[in-house]
Amino acid sequence: MPRRVVQTDMTEAQEPDCCDLARVGVIVDEGDAHGNLIALLQRTQSEFGYVPEPAVDEIARLTGVRASRIYGIITFYAQFSTVPSGRHKIFVCHGTACHVAGATRICEALEQELDVPDGESTADMEFSLGSVACMGACSQAPVMRIDEETYGNLSADQTRKVIRGFVKELGLEAHYPGIKGAGATGGGGGDE
Repeated sequence: MPRRVVQTDMTEAQEPDCCDLARVGVIVDEGDAHGNLIALLQRTQSEFGYVPEPAVDEIARLTGVRASRIYGIITFYAQFSTVPSGRHKIFVCHGTACHVAGATRICEALEQELDVPDGESTADMEFSLGSVACMGACSQAPVMRIDEETYGNLSADQTRKVIRGFVKELGLEAHYPGIKGAGATGGGGGDE
């Protein structure tokens, strides 16, 4: 997934909803902020699903580490995000082998099925769709990953079947009308 760091103008009304700053204090107290800032950011992201701007400001205030240094770490490591992401992460490999084998069609199928553009999250925050440079599974190109499960040798139709099955398994068909009406093996348009 592309790294996205967005600093937003947050109103006072928005700030309390984004994260519990008292919880950030507990996270800072539990760890060695100066010795292992990465672990501190990992725990923060685990707690909130991303690293919100007010959390960075609170970490900086509590640890004395400049916010610019914290953002430097966040932007350097792809594991961190400053924007909320979906509960389930879907990545499509766009390395050379996957690109040549049809990664673009895989992305398009997912965008259509979930009604979400590449690099963004669904409105219900269930899914985030992103592209990555390489998953290291070139012999199975094209490849996508949903959470920790990797799927290879995909066509657009197979991708639709996988995501429809996953959505149904989660009981989310009502959120995705295109999936609700489609059979587990059918529809969704042509492949190649």
